[in-house]
Amino acid sequence: MGKSIISLLLLLTAWMPGTSVGDELALAENAPDRYVVVKGDTLWDISARFLRDPWRWPDIWGLNKDQIKNPHWIYPGDVILLDFTGMTARLRLQGVDGATDWRLVVTKLSPSIRKLDLAASAIPSIPLEAIAPFLTKPLVVGESEMAAAPILVAGQENRVVLSAGDTAYVKGVVWEDGTEWNIYRPGRNLVDPDTREFLGREAVHLGELKVSQFGEISRVAITKSVLEIAPGDRLVKIVPTQVLPYIPRAPNKQIKGKVIAASQSSVTEIGPHMIVVLNRGAREGLETGHVLALYRDLPMVRPAGATDPNEKIKLPAERYGVVFVFRVFEKLSYALVMHTTRPVNLLDAVQTP
Repeated sequence: MGKSIISLLLLLTAWMPGTSVGDELALAENAPDRYVVVKGDTLWDISARFLRDPWRWPDIWGLNKDQIKNPHWIYPGDVILLDFTGMTARLRLQGVDGATDWRLVVTKLSPSIRKLDLAASAIPSIPLEAIAPFLTKPLVVGESEMAAAPILVAGQENRVVLSAGDTAYVKGVVWEDGTEWNIYRPGRNLVDPDTREFLGREAVHLGELKVSQFGEISRVAITKSVLEIAPGDRLVKIVPTQVLPYIPRAPNKQIKGKVIAASQSSVTEIGPHMIVVLNRGAREGLETGHVLALYRDLPMVRPAGATDPNEKIKLPAERYGVVFVFRVFEKLSYALVMHTTRPVNLLDAVQTP
């Protein structure tokens, strides 16, 4: 009898908002029984309505590894339900009596017809306006790739400063690669602060152009400029924006790294919905959608009651926020700051939450 009561208490505790037992899910305060998805929502927003830790999304949906990599689409108007009838709280398949497969499924508020381009209307993982410029730009370019890239060789009438509306000439483009290209130039080198390893070189996005006539030297029209463009700048193909609803989740192994840079446009203080560069990438196991916790070392302090005036102890690092990894390269990655209780500093630590 006593064991039964204890088991029941543990089960109830696992369901109570803001609490957890072991690795049980901790629901958010005032987690709703149902939620209607609206335009402008993100997976992160929805997850935060139900969970104290939004990256536990796969757990509350009961998703396996394949479903995380190929997630279900969620659309405005969908109804998400929180179910308590199983051994743990889950978002359940509505309309199937006695179902034991608690995969993500939704019910519609009303009949509707969807266009074929389902991904375009599905809600994204995180706010797109914060990361849109980083999704199709090269960001990090290898030295060999940069040397082999098409080059802008001249401006019309020998102009050395070019902008939108100008005609220019490039070498190295072929019609098989299409007519639309990004313009960039080599930017800052990114180096690991601990090992001094060269991690990559950023590409500074300058604008876009369209080829109007192909040849050994092709004529182009500059269609967009965000910075001054000049002969000697390089080109890379424009690729369509592909925004998949990558499931917010923690890595399945321990990953530790550091914030090594902010985005080129960042101000002195780095806060929520700003972009940071991490010194960990695909080779360490990072994937798009991974969530890492932010930590900061605290200063050494003299313990109370110490007799030696020089005695100091190191306090545990303080966790103060999380970042969402949205683009991964071999040796580094780009992440969006989702939540912090203080500004992010360069060299702050990131690790599996």
